[in-house]
Amino acid sequence: MVRRLGGFLAILLIIVASGLMASPAAAQALEPATAQRVGTTWKLLDYIAVDYEGAVSGGKVTSDGEYAEMQEFAATIADELDQLPDRPRKAELVREARALHDQIAAKAPAARIASTSHTISGVLLEAYPVPVAPSRAPNVARGAALFADNCAACHGASGNGKGPDAAGLETPPIAFTDTARARKRSLAALEQVISQGIDGTAMQSFRDLPAEDRWALAFRAGAFAFSQADVRRGETLWQSSADIRARIPDLKALVTTTPEALGEQIGQARADAVMAYLRAHPEAVTARASGDAGKAIATTRARLGESVDAYRSGDRKRAKALALSAYLDGFEPIEPLLSAKDAGLMANIETRMGAFRAAIGDGIAPDALATQAGAIDTLLDDAERALAPGASSAVTTFAGAFAVLLREGLEALLIVVAMLAFLEKADRKDVLRYVHGGWTSALVAGGATWLVATYAIGISGASRELTEGFGSLFAAVVLLSVGIWMHGKAQAGQWQRYIQEKLARALGGQSGWLLFGLAFVVVYREVFETILFFAALWSQGNGAAMLAGTVAAVLVLAGVAWAMLRYSRQLPIASFFRYSSWLMAALTVVLAGKGVAALQEAGWIDIAPVSFVPRLSIVGLFPTLETVAAQILVLLALVLGFAVNRRRVAAD
Repeated sequence: MVRRLGGFLAILLIIVASGLMASPAAAQALEPATAQRVGTTWKLLDYIAVDYEGAVSGGKVTSDGEYAEMQEFAATIADELDQLPDRPRKAELVREARALHDQIAAKAPAARIASTSHTISGVLLEAYPVPVAPSRAPNVARGAALFADNCAACHGASGNGKGPDAAGLETPPIAFTDTARARKRSLAALEQVISQGIDGTAMQSFRDLPAEDRWALAFRAGAFAFSQADVRRGETLWQSSADIRARIPDLKALVTTTPEALGEQIGQARADAVMAYLRAHPEAVTARASGDAGKAIATTRARLGESVDAYRSGDRKRAKALALSAYLDGFEPIEPLLSAKDAGLMANIETRMGAFRAAIGDGIAPDALATQAGAIDTLLDDAERALAPGASSAVTTFAGAFAVLLREGLEALLIVVAMLAFLEKADRKDVLRYVHGGWTSALVAGGATWLVATYAIGISGASRELTEGFGSLFAAVVLLSVGIWMHGKAQAGQWQRYIQEKLARALGGQSGWLLFGLAFVVVYREVFETILFFAALWSQGNGAAMLAGTVAAVLVLAGVAWAMLRYSRQLPIASFFRYSSWLMAALTVVLAGKGVAALQEAGWIDIAPVSFVPRLSIVGLFPTLETVAAQILVLLALVLGFAVNRRRVAAD
């Protein structure tokens, strides 16, 4: 039997067998003051390139206020460039800045001003590389909320420039729905206006807002000119065209490229659609840069934002569905990998996402729900860093593989070995084949699952959780009855008579197949979860370290199995039954909690968070009322069953 168990472990071993924004040339890091000066200058140049035609037309000033602003900005650009530290192309920049100032003074055509501005911008970022983009994809839902609170009164809820306060303003607010104007304006220029404001107008500076909020506002303002039909068409273009994706490889390209400039390369209609999609879903850019993990996190962020939007609009049912999708379609697929890297962070995010769904059901205030989404978003930043390419080392991969296999394998091993030891103790070796058939079939099924998940259709988040949930609950029900039964035999003084007279009938064909089913379910459930972890670890590289961790865990599991089988033979049968019943009882409680938690994550059972309960997934304890209640019910059933056993013994 030990050889067969060694085969179990061997087969298990076989089965489970964005970088910096600037280029390397930017190694000369700029001082913070210099970097700020460069960023401000670049945005002023972008602003002039777009807005100059609103000040001058046909060599004549059409707006005194805007023309004065153009002159002021040009003077500021020349002054800022003059104060930059010396670099090889500084003299060229200063010369071009003076030329721009002279062209504006001469009321040159808008095309010439735009060309000069773009030339200076390009040289500036080559000579003084700085990040002119957000560090991560802005939260578009947050931008919509900020716009409603801070901008809609003037610019209108739809961005058409006709808000309730617009009529009383001397300078009309910009209509963000003006497509012709939007095509000329980059998101970086919009962020600049949001940050600095516009002198002489009601447009105040929002520099007091965090940088991520200013960028979120810029993305929201830049999206008004495009329709939802554009967004849908843009998504198709983005997903199907590698050429388009190559033109916007990162957030820097997205915020510095105008729809008009992109239109010159791929056609204006296509450019409008792509920009509409990316301004509504900037996470699509970062997801591409950071691989599958980045895509999953981007999906999570997008669904959470959409959930908050739906909730604000009063559609609570859709909000809850989107929140569930944020977990199942976004976060759940990377949960195994993150758990291997940072189990505490994974547990924190999972708990908060469950609380987010519960909050929707409780009907909390929309702003409070948005705050919860923001807290999850911050944790997703940490997850993104943990899962970033290059974040894995051989040591962390080894530790992850070792911990995962040891944790998942131990639970199944305890149950299978307990069944084998019991049958050996009862001298029913003829029934051993059912148990061995169960766990070997589970390993084969696990291998098939790996192939399907990797090379065929994949496995959805809901399917994963349902497999774990129903598998855990089935095993818990069986173990509950087995545990109480074993406890009863431990209490009986005539256990030898029971073995001789009744065991043959009790372990007939039907019971043998029940043992087969139990062995299959408990092993397949653990193999299934291990597959998810190991497939994720394998995709991160360090395959040799992962295999080393696997071998180490298998050796430890083999040692545990050998010790259990050896020492179980030395135990008196009554003691063996007693200890086995305690083991079965403990595992029943663990599996009940895990099963209900998995069904909650799949959306089959509601979530009622309990703040004072710690999360200890290793014992099936989760901070929700439903999981705690399930474990308490199982405990009560065990206590009742054990009490009945004692009364029967006393009655005899």
